[in-house]
Amino acid sequence: MLEARALNLTLDFCLRVGEILLSSGAGAADVTATMQSLAWQLGVRHPDLDVTFTSLSMSFQPSPEEPALFQIRQVKQRDIDYEDLTQVDHLVRDVLGDRVDLMEARARLARIVSSGHNTPRWAVTLGWGVMCGGVGLLLGGSGWVIAIAFVAALCIDRLQHVMARRRVPFFYRQVAGGGVATILAVLATATHLGVDASLVVTANIVMLLAGIGFMGALQDALSGFYVTAGARLTEALLATAGIIAGVSGGLSLGSFFGVEVGRLDPGRADFKSVTVMAIGSAICAAAFAFACYAPVRIIAPIALIASVSIVISQAIALQGFSVAWSTAVAAFVIGLVGYPVAGRFRVPPLVVVVSAVVPMLPGLSIYRGLALLAEGGASSSDGLLAMAAAASIAIALSSGVILGEYVAQPLGREAQKLEGRLAGPRLVGPLRTRTGRTARRSRRADAEVDGS
Repeated sequence: MLEARALNLTLDFCLRVGEILLSSGAGAADVTATMQSLAWQLGVRHPDLDVTFTSLSMSFQPSPEEPALFQIRQVKQRDIDYEDLTQVDHLVRDVLGDRVDLMEARARLARIVSSGHNTPRWAVTLGWGVMCGGVGLLLGGSGWVIAIAFVAALCIDRLQHVMARRRVPFFYRQVAGGGVATILAVLATATHLGVDASLVVTANIVMLLAGIGFMGALQDALSGFYVTAGARLTEALLATAGIIAGVSGGLSLGSFFGVEVGRLDPGRADFKSVTVMAIGSAICAAAFAFACYAPVRIIAPIALIASVSIVISQAIALQGFSVAWSTAVAAFVIGLVGYPVAGRFRVPPLVVVVSAVVPMLPGLSIYRGLALLAEGGASSSDGLLAMAAAASIAIALSSGVILGEYVAQPLGREAQKLEGRLAGPRLVGPLRTRTGRTARRSRRADAEVDGS
């Protein structure tokens, strides 16, 4: 039985690890499994955990005669940081492998949280610019579209960075980003460069779209965490509504100065060839990973996986299958390949999977659906269809990735007792929760994997 001081430190350490994972985009199932495994390894048997979108709580009662110890931690920031996520994942594995004790683990975690990044902030801004340029190429835009998307992304990132430091709510940052993107599209139209304003806006606002949150919400729903799924879905819809408000304001400003862009059609693309789409997808995924501080060693594999997946998706779609089915198969390939690749390059699979699916996220469909619903009238039916399409794509991505994980985990381990290995979905942290008599056998299996 742990003494009170050690018990307090253990619960606090588990909560701090869970906070970093949840704020970096990890699913509630991953966070819960990681915290349970850490608690068991450090001597806390069967704690009670509660993971929601904004807070984590953990309680433990040593015996029925003693009062329960309860701790709670709020998740205040949600900046995706794959460098911290990778370091925390390595720390978790060291703790589970008995390579560090509690006090050393707490010291390492404090250094991870307090230390900065080797990548300068201006390089991250350039990464977002390259990402939006890749989106412009993916959509079949001209050189002017790609260039304007690059410049707009730089402006949007710097503006949002300044607003975030001043603690401006996320919704208003989305409004500002959508306004900047549309104003640059209006200026491009006014200069008579022959640029398609819809493609410009589409390429500019991709970095603002909430497709990642939408897919994460469905992943949590598929995992049984419905409260967290509902909260993520609400955040995704609210963020997209902010973009709509910004785009509408930018168009109104252009109309005030006599520049008529016409009716925008965000999400419309002019696909040139599968090769161009593969190159654009690779650039988009790799730049997104770089902008989220992913380790440099995993950038090239992410680009390769993203390009192959988009080729698979388009090849299946050309055979007459629906977008949802073609997306699901591509997502399955990402889930199946992402896990061994992540293990080979020593990063959490979440880094590979999320970055690789970014070019296929349904954020544009969400935007299109909400914009048509806001217009009302005859456009409402089209808006409902667009929202249904976005939901089907997000479900296809989530279910495909999770199914790929279910298949990939047994292939990476010994063949016997597969049912004990499948406790997913796990996109970060341990592959299964370690409790009871399986803890010692699991540590031996991890030691064999690390030795190989």
